[in-house]
Amino acid sequence: MSKPLVEGIDFYNENGYVVFTEKYHLDKGYCCGNGCRHCPYEYESVPEPKRSQLLKIKKANKSFIHKSSSFK
Repeated sequence: MSKPLVEGIDFYNENGYVVFTEKYHLDKGYCCGNGCRHCPYEYESVPEPKRSQLLKIKKANKSFIHKSSSFK
């Protein structure tokens, strides 16, 4: 039997949805193909064209975060 998930470590709730963390996905060990927000596997199991769209969004978000942190 697998260990229970811990809120705040393995997942969090956002607007009524359960959002799995990067840690959860790394522990799972593979991309499930659902386009999860914190997928550390570059959405490798997500079919095109959705995969390319998600990678573009992820890249834009990382760029925004990087630029925002330089203003501190």
